[in-house]
Amino acid sequence: MTGKEGKKSKIPVLEQTSAGGVAFRYGASGPEIVIISVGPQERWQLPKGLVDPGESPEITAIREVREETGIETELISPIDTIEYWYMGSQDNRPIRFRKFVHFFLLRYRAGNVSEHDREVNEARWVSLEEAKTLLTFKSEREIVEKAETMIKALKPDSKIPS
Repeated sequence: MTGKEGKKSKIPVLEQTSAGGVAFRYGASGPEIVIISVGPQERWQLPKGLVDPGESPEITAIREVREETGIETELISPIDTIEYWYMGSQDNRPIRFRKFVHFFLLRYRAGNVSEHDREVNEARWVSLEEAKTLLTFKSEREIVEKAETMIKALKPDSKIPS
């Protein structure tokens, strides 16, 4: 795209870092994870949010899961980091965002998914298979597949009652 002077106009790029988690528990039929529905389209996704200044991705993941799902968790392990680009605006000007999202495996400790915050339409426990069919984004389905392998590798005595 060129302006009146014949110079190329560039859309600025900003990097964003978020963190989130695959929060799991053992239900009657096996492992379950929490997913959330957001937006007017009721898009299903994993809980995640921006890393605040001075906050580590691990702390962000635990905080965001608590805020968006209403549950308390403990950190088990990193899963993976995904990267994607999207267009947005800042100060009424277009901007390209390069986003990195760090996902962690989190074990359920306490709480109720009905106590999620207002930005979430619904939070619910689902089986790993159901999560892979409901999640909107392929990259998040891949995160759940990696988490599934990690959950299955945990010792049976590490199960926490649901």
